[in-house]
Amino acid sequence: MEPRPVGGQWLKERYNLVNYTMTHSSYIADNPDMRVTSKGNIEQDYGPKYAVNAENDSLHHIEFYLKYDYLNLDFLQAVFKYIPSADAAAFISESPASKHSRRIGFFYEFLTGNQLTLSRPVSGNYIDLLDADKYVTGRKETSTRWRLNNNLLGTAEYCPVVRKTKELEGMLALDITEKIESLKSDYPEDIFRRATNYLYTKETRSSYEIEKEKPSADRTQKFVAILQMAGTETNAEMLEKKRLVALQNAIVDNRFANTDFRNDQNYVGASLGNGHENFHYICPPPQIAPSLMKGLQALAIKTSDTAAEIRAGLIAFGFVFIHPFDDGNGRLHRFLIHDVLAHDKKVPQGIIIPVSAHMLNNIKEYDTILEKYSRPLMQRIKFTSSDIGKVEITNPKEVEGYFRYPELTDHCVYLLHTIHETVKVDMPKELTFVQRFDEAKKSIQQIVDMPDKQITLMLTFLHQNKGVLPKRRREEFAKLTDDEISRMEQAYRLIYELD
Repeated sequence: MEPRPVGGQWLKERYNLVNYTMTHSSYIADNPDMRVTSKGNIEQDYGPKYAVNAENDSLHHIEFYLKYDYLNLDFLQAVFKYIPSADAAAFISESPASKHSRRIGFFYEFLTGNQLTLSRPVSGNYIDLLDADKYVTGRKETSTRWRLNNNLLGTAEYCPVVRKTKELEGMLALDITEKIESLKSDYPEDIFRRATNYLYTKETRSSYEIEKEKPSADRTQKFVAILQMAGTETNAEMLEKKRLVALQNAIVDNRFANTDFRNDQNYVGASLGNGHENFHYICPPPQIAPSLMKGLQALAIKTSDTAAEIRAGLIAFGFVFIHPFDDGNGRLHRFLIHDVLAHDKKVPQGIIIPVSAHMLNNIKEYDTILEKYSRPLMQRIKFTSSDIGKVEITNPKEVEGYFRYPELTDHCVYLLHTIHETVKVDMPKELTFVQRFDEAKKSIQQIVDMPDKQITLMLTFLHQNKGVLPKRRREEFAKLTDDEISRMEQAYRLIYELD
């Protein structure tokens, strides 16, 4: 027979939810099968025995969706808008002990804010709302009403979902703390300390450069000081408005410092000139930004026992997508990665891993993961813009769920990959560079005992030009002979293995 949709795919077609992406679509067919689409989504065929009891009953398809498809709370909320509360209550009352009925009841009330009136109270042993083998879960909260343990990552104000993919679990099994400790033992203490001090500055400059900004010396120093304070406050304090406002004020130009979360509709885009704008991302309406930030703060507490790398992804990407300030959101987003990793002692205090530098060096990957979130939204959102850049969302209720209930599996995978590459590749390169710099400095000093400032200048020019002193810089070293310069070049190339 021709495969026919079931579960989420049936619901999507039934209610014409065309702008919702199904990462897992199910069908009933003669034989089991699975396909991966060009966009990486899964289409899975189930045999006839999986067919729902009542073909045209939406609640039976919701039951199938929760059992077999990938949970997306934004999509589920959109479906529930079409389900009368009386119908949901009647469905649950038919099987009040069913774990699937109880899950439907909990999600219905969680996502709609409407309490169901049941003709029969629910019963049965307590169950977990999410399957911990399939999803990253948060701290359990008992729901006596539905006789289940709410182990969602957040609250109704803000609640992302992260699936436990093989890639995610594989990277979580790698211990970055152990790798950092191994690096410390592989290099002399002085080399490690100096490299760490340099990485604070490099991380600062990279984070600004991602935003196409070049910070002044004093702003660089302020951001370095902020990075050095990462992880020193509790979960409850981590996302306090007062703290975030102070951080925002410290990293942006004083003229653009905020005293509160934004009250304007902002966006991310590129100017095309003549008053035209290329919109990449429309941020949440300012009216719901405080609620989203409150939810993000609750998430930080509810996930306190969750893996640090996952928490860093949830909090940092959650923050940047909420975009609570007029300026500085990207830099704060990257700071929060360090803040969580340090707070959870995944990265030892006083050490920084240069994730921004890695993002900058692999900017296409970073842009792609940001677009992974923004592109589906831009297909659903409707807005107007004036010739002076004033934007207004015209369908806020239709997209609110997208902001409140993001699917962040790919973003957590991306951050895990970035963290591991930074620790395994980027940090050893920086440590080796500092070690070789010391060796090169000694070698040059043995050729000519120049002032330290001159030696550093020579090494800077040699580094910039792959071991050859540029002719335009020759006058900077007028006191040196051509032979001495040639020997210095040879020594540099030998130490840095350029020959």
